[in-house]
Amino acid sequence: MIRVMIVDDHHLVRQGLRQLLEREFNIQVVAEAADGQEAIETAGRLPLDVVVMDIEMPGINGIEATGRIRTDYPGTQVVMLSMHSDPVLIQQAFEQGAKGYVLKKSIGVDLIKAIHTVCRGVTYHSQSIEQSEYAVEQPPHSTTLQLTLREREVLRLIVAGNTNQQIAETLRISLKTVEVHRSNLMAKLGTHNLPDLIRTAIRLSLVEL
Repeated sequence: MIRVMIVDDHHLVRQGLRQLLEREFNIQVVAEAADGQEAIETAGRLPLDVVVMDIEMPGINGIEATGRIRTDYPGTQVVMLSMHSDPVLIQQAFEQGAKGYVLKKSIGVDLIKAIHTVCRGVTYHSQSIEQSEYAVEQPPHSTTLQLTLREREVLRLIVAGNTNQQIAETLRISLKTVEVHRSNLMAKLGTHNLPDLIRTAIRLSLVEL
């Protein structure tokens, strides 16, 4: 029996994933977690074979949590879930020890296959992601590739109209950290004020409206 933990900050998503996975005779969902910190703590308490890990979550995001879990519990494999086929996110996930990367748009087709595959020690990614997307070296001056996952999260919340204080509360980070990320985003995107930052982010398709 493959023991699985589902990690996602949306209850309905966790519920849907549980229903999908528990249709399989040899998969048992033994735990759920709503964020990266809870996932790390649960991995320390329960024997797990696979963690199905969302990437974008408040506090410790999925990629950071993956690195912690794989370091502390190397026998536990991680399959990342994401809306994005961004080469940088994929590369970061695998660098932190993830064994699988599944796009949410193809979750019904790929997730169960990914779980069985990573349990054999074999890397898996959604069929719509070409290996070359994350295997080849990317141009050093690509704006998209310069943004970290946390910067992307901050940028998404800025474009959605959140204040620095609201962003800090949502991501569970300090106000000073938000200000640093905001300053770095403006520098990386070559902007000098908030409206320009938002316009540039939309123009470069760095956020989804």
